[in-house]
Amino acid sequence: MNLLEAALDFRKFLEELALRKDLVEIHQEVSAHLEVAAITRRVYEEKLPAPLFCNIHEGMAGAKILGAPAGMVATPGKEYSRLALHFGLPSDSTPKDIVNKIRAAVKADPVEPEYCTTGPVKENIWLGDEVDLEQFPVPLLHEKDGGRYFGTYGFHVVQSPDGKWNSWGIGRLMLVDRNRLTGPAISTQHIGIVREMWRQQGKPTPWAMVLGAPPAAVAVAGMPLPAGVSEPDYIGALLGKSIPLIKTETNNLWVPAHAEIILEGEISLTEKALEGPMGEYHGYQHHQGNEQPIFHVKAVTFRNNPILPICVAGTPPEENHTIWGTMISAQLLEITQKAGLPVDFVWCSYEAATCWAVISIDTAKLALMETNATDFVELIANVVFNSHPGYLIPKLILVSNDIDITNINEVVWALATRSHPKNDHFIFPNVREFPMVPYLSAEDKKKGCGGKAVINCLFPEQFKGQIRAETASFKYSYPQHIKDKVVEHWESYGY
Repeated sequence: MNLLEAALDFRKFLEELALRKDLVEIHQEVSAHLEVAAITRRVYEEKLPAPLFCNIHEGMAGAKILGAPAGMVATPGKEYSRLALHFGLPSDSTPKDIVNKIRAAVKADPVEPEYCTTGPVKENIWLGDEVDLEQFPVPLLHEKDGGRYFGTYGFHVVQSPDGKWNSWGIGRLMLVDRNRLTGPAISTQHIGIVREMWRQQGKPTPWAMVLGAPPAAVAVAGMPLPAGVSEPDYIGALLGKSIPLIKTETNNLWVPAHAEIILEGEISLTEKALEGPMGEYHGYQHHQGNEQPIFHVKAVTFRNNPILPICVAGTPPEENHTIWGTMISAQLLEITQKAGLPVDFVWCSYEAATCWAVISIDTAKLALMETNATDFVELIANVVFNSHPGYLIPKLILVSNDIDITNINEVVWALATRSHPKNDHFIFPNVREFPMVPYLSAEDKKKGCGGKAVINCLFPEQFKGQIRAETASFKYSYPQHIKDKVVEHWESYGY
């Protein structure tokens, strides 16, 4: 199969996973009430093939649920293969391969979508009173969640009132009843910014949500692109191929033709409902929900035998980390290099639940700057924390480029052995903070800042181009001919 086809069509994505034996079709009857989610959580934690639930007790006949659409894979050398397929990349792609693909799209010319008159997602159309969201197998994901979540691996579609900005952004939505949902529309995120534009005109926001979207579209919707940048053009640049779009039935938005389910309607100006609590992507189950806007659903279009993808948020890794964290990594690398900083890679360690980004520093270039830890940290913090993706990440860890920052064991070693507790921990209490960070205090949330930090794991000598001590490891402690011989004879040694 052409891997680009899998990135542009959810069902072809599933076909490719099946060919790779990275999909398990579960035909035994299961319940959308916790059982589906419990199976999916275990799949994440053991890095097993994605589960496709084909026989669900609740909901319409023929409807299915896909769990762990961008989960990690246990097979050595193919750990990132399910994520890589979202970008049309081969199964042996590394984090650097994926990030480089994302960054290449930033520099490529936009590729306009293909505007179509119809598509597979129009196989079934419900309008007005026909809408009944409870006909779908909407799952309860955690025992103490405040409700069932329809949208956990989909994205919002909104458009500025002047029609110039089409914003696609990842978001979650909880079922209220047959034609209403509720979920966050945070003012600092693009859905909130566009909603404010409509509010100023005294109008509700035309809105759609895409579920079972082309995998590349989900990935790009999870990328913190600058305000005003339209995601459909970026998807074309990413893949070198247009994404087919069709118009919604009620509000003139354009959505992927090869999606599984499209919900469409409007975000209320004033109505709210209690949303949550929900098991969150930082790994915690909160005890209280929050009042969030009502999303009125006025039409639903969907494929025959629709497949609802889900993310069961919690301890990493799951899609909030693999998709969102990877897209943030690519953006931060682009931003820091554009600023002329000596950065050669950035990685949001999945294990840290997007609470930190590790920044690899080219120490040869660092030495040319003739700087010190305090001044360099201030420079990095100013560039990163004042950017849109940097707003989402509360902690930065700086390490030298002898560390493979995609290897959490090396990051932990550097953090434990290279960072002085007094001299290398820098706090930024007055920098704007992302409100979903779990350790924020009530005072932080009230002020809208606090909780940002940079941890420096560069030895003082490295700012002068010197080395305090060599690394004692297979990679660094032996001449190349010895390493080559050991690798060549590894099986004959008995391993």
